[in-house]
Amino acid sequence: METTTNTSLSEQVLREISAGVEREHEAFDARYPGPSAERQPIHTYYCAADLFRRDLVRTLGDLALLSLDEFAPDFITFARAIGLAGAERLPEPPSAAKLALAMADNPETARAGNRPAVFAHTIYTRVRGRLLRQPVEDLRIDFEDGYGNRSWDEEDSHAVAAANEIAEAIESGAAPSIGIRIKPFSEDLRARSLRTLDIVVTELAAKARGNFPAKFYVNLAKITVPGEVTALAKACAHLETLLGLAPGTLKIELMIETTQAVLNDRGEANLVPLVDAAQGRCVGAHFGTYDYTAARGIAAAHQHMLHPACDFAREVMQVALAGTGVWLSDGGTNVLPVAPHRGDGNSTLSVQEIAENRAAVHAAWKLHFEHVRHSLMNGFYQGWDLHPAQLPTRYAAMFSFFLESLESAAARLRALIEKGTQSSGGEVADDAATGQGLLGYVLRAIEAGAISEKEAETLTGLPAEELRAGSFTSVLLARRK
Repeated sequence: METTTNTSLSEQVLREISAGVEREHEAFDARYPGPSAERQPIHTYYCAADLFRRDLVRTLGDLALLSLDEFAPDFITFARAIGLAGAERLPEPPSAAKLALAMADNPETARAGNRPAVFAHTIYTRVRGRLLRQPVEDLRIDFEDGYGNRSWDEEDSHAVAAANEIAEAIESGAAPSIGIRIKPFSEDLRARSLRTLDIVVTELAAKARGNFPAKFYVNLAKITVPGEVTALAKACAHLETLLGLAPGTLKIELMIETTQAVLNDRGEANLVPLVDAAQGRCVGAHFGTYDYTAARGIAAAHQHMLHPACDFAREVMQVALAGTGVWLSDGGTNVLPVAPHRGDGNSTLSVQEIAENRAAVHAAWKLHFEHVRHSLMNGFYQGWDLHPAQLPTRYAAMFSFFLESLESAAARLRALIEKGTQSSGGEVADDAATGQGLLGYVLRAIEAGAISEKEAETLTGLPAEELRAGSFTSVLLARRK
């Protein structure tokens, strides 16, 4: 028996009601397209402009490996130095040396019943492998704080030299993702900053012989108002036109290191206006720990990555830019893993000096490791590195962060897929966000290099193409057919 349901709203009225919402949803979708489909770098290495050379990436990897060889020649020493999970259960010398040798000679035999050793050995070997294979993913040639204020002639010469070296690195296939950081667009520095940008891009366009990078990143320091970003966007557009570069080749990164970049003069979050001012060129926002804490009036002794003031700024960055596709990068650790005592070639270090060197490097490693882990736990998957000896701890923190929870995350993902496949609806929607989060975690682990795509396939039971698609809902729909 049919029942009649009485309604009062006509189709025309319903269309009128919906029209405004549809327009707002279209604007929302344009503003928040979701995560970028491109792979975000794990880190950015900042190098002073006068020190950049075409073979820098390989040099940095070699220096990082030398640091490991000198201060952590085995996985147990490294695990203890950085405070890796389970390191306290690893043996002390001389048993530690025996275990390290056993793991190196015959890992499968030595692994039996020793999960902390397996974990520490895995992290160490993958870190060394990464330093051999791809020590630096993303590089910024720094004409700002890492470079300082020089005479105009000197900075001009370094800008030309940097362009030459970039061109040679591109020619040899040794160039990673690359760009420059320029000085602020303040009244006293804007002309110098624009001139450096002009020289580097113009010289590189002439010398790259048609191999100008598809994306060249321009990082603007100490932003205070959107007009500074607009000015940079205009300069980039003019350079592209004049040099015959494809529109959008020059990408903009925002340095968030002033209080005004976080909140404007009306107390509103300033991040979206700054991104808008880049006129579609903004791909990243990098947090500047030390300038920001200094701007907050925090004493120098307390200016560090874990200060609550930094957490506040990073939270505003994340909330304001979530879903925009803009990559967020945390700042760097300025306590560097550098030995205080170095021999001069004619004298050897004393036992005490050797011990002090080891202690200093280990302390700096542990600090950097903790800072990177803090960033990761708070959803910042990219950060700065300032010294080659920080590369081992960057990768150790990244790999351990994912590997610690990967098995349980993969098991939960498999269970949700099974549940969703068997369900006819209803509760599946409730699990979709969790499933998407777990799938995203696995994808991040692959992108970070913590696991291979093949290992992820084994853990999750998902073929590579479904992993790369990155959609939990698509995975369920494929299994219901």
